[in-house]
Amino acid sequence: MLKFVKDYMATIDGIEIYPIISLSIFFGFFVVLFWWVFTAKKTYISEVTQLPLENNEN
Repeated sequence: MLKFVKDYMATIDGIEIYPIISLSIFFGFFVVLFWWVFTAKKTYISEVTQLPLENNEN
């Protein structure tokens, strides 16, 4: 089954760009995520970590 899919995909023109695009999106997402984590304000992180522990009922 995999051989069929591999052979079929090899016949499609321009298919080699899709793995590059998906890797770029994956890498870019995690670079932005790491940047956000390291630059987030400590007060915001502290406030968000306490949210599950609060017992305020609206």
